[in-house]
Amino acid sequence: MADTMITPTGFACVNGVALQGADGPLNAEELRQRACSELLRQAAIAESLLDGTDAPPDDGVLSEAASEAIEALLEKCVVVPEPSEEACRRHHAAHRSFYSSGERVRARHILFAVTQGVDVSALRQRAEATLLDVRCHDPKAAEDAFAKAAASLSNCPSGSAGGDLGWLTSGACAPEFARELFGHAEVGVLPRLVHSRFGLHVVEVLERDPGVEQPFEAVQGAVAMALRQTAYVTALRQYLRVLAGQAHIEGVDIEAAETPLVQ
Repeated sequence: MADTMITPTGFACVNGVALQGADGPLNAEELRQRACSELLRQAAIAESLLDGTDAPPDDGVLSEAASEAIEALLEKCVVVPEPSEEACRRHHAAHRSFYSSGERVRARHILFAVTQGVDVSALRQRAEATLLDVRCHDPKAAEDAFAKAAASLSNCPSGSAGGDLGWLTSGACAPEFARELFGHAEVGVLPRLVHSRFGLHVVEVLERDPGVEQPFEAVQGAVAMALRQTAYVTALRQYLRVLAGQAHIEGVDIEAAETPLVQ
């Protein structure tokens, strides 16, 4: 198992790679986020998906090559089976209110605004790192983690309210934003960044207000997607535990596992 400890000096590293650079002191959550990114960056190198000369970031922003390699790594190593029709039917029967027309959605978001002169590549990498971080929390800690991230990172006034947007209808949203929120079954943090005319959004669906219930055949695709998302979140968190269990970690409290349960 990895040697995981909190040092009195606050020094933090993953396999000797420092997590805190020239951008000043980091809190525990920021260190944990950087540790997860560094674990994935090093795993991408080990899998020959990223050149070993890729420099570790000193400000938390991965190189574009590292971001692409991590995406390829997750596609390769975090694989979940397709849900069976039987499992989909059970899920639909237990969550009929989620599969309806005319629904309202209560959501919150963290906006990374694209403004004139902004480094879009760096912005996207920060948004992706934030998405990864909020998806990997235990359910009990997820609410506080999202609200804190929204308060400190979001470029939307809703950040002061933890990113809460209240109840939304599709007509009240930008079309590209509505396409990601409505007509789907997910409840929880969406597994991908939402792109809109305003920028990049990390979005969490908190509730869906039931409309007209739809038969299983009409929503089978949405049901399958919901089950895949649940399985993916579990597999991603387990994969990070595996990587932590194989690494030497100092200064960061990361859950570690000795057995590689994710292949």
